[in-house]
Amino acid sequence: MAEMNTAPQQGKRGTRSNKKSTRVDMTPMVDLGFLLITFFMLTTTMAKPKTMDLIMPKDDGDPMSLPAKKALTVILGPDNRIAWYEGIGDDPAMPPQVHYSSYANRNGIRDVIMAKKAAVYEAFQKNELMVLIKAHQASNYKNVVDMMDEMLINKVDRYAVVDINDKEAGYFK
Repeated sequence: MAEMNTAPQQGKRGTRSNKKSTRVDMTPMVDLGFLLITFFMLTTTMAKPKTMDLIMPKDDGDPMSLPAKKALTVILGPDNRIAWYEGIGDDPAMPPQVHYSSYANRNGIRDVIMAKKAAVYEAFQKNELMVLIKAHQASNYKNVVDMMDEMLINKVDRYAVVDINDKEAGYFK
């Protein structure tokens, strides 16, 4: 058998491996990042504005008369208060009986609207309730939106936002 030579070889040095650079060029990655940001900015949808559809009457023709038995007038006042009365309130010989309510679900304006709607349906056999919404100067926009929501909840098809007169504005003093 051959003898193994365990002595180190003289004159032969170990070979050194060539080390490559470990630096990675990030320029293409930055370009890709900006392209992705631009793509998502252009394709994303922003929050759509929430709007409420209003059906406005036509300006042509004579105004229609409204029987007082089919009308409910709701006056939105300051500090989230509500005054209401049945009818239109334009008869000076018989002034309206003003009642006060709130936006509560129980014993609030919703119960008033449902009771008046049932009374009109019983008298005329049709859903012909007309609600006149009048906003005081000190009332806020949220109150008007809440009142319109009540119209949708109670399925009142006919309602109008009308100007308030000085006498009605005095109900909240």
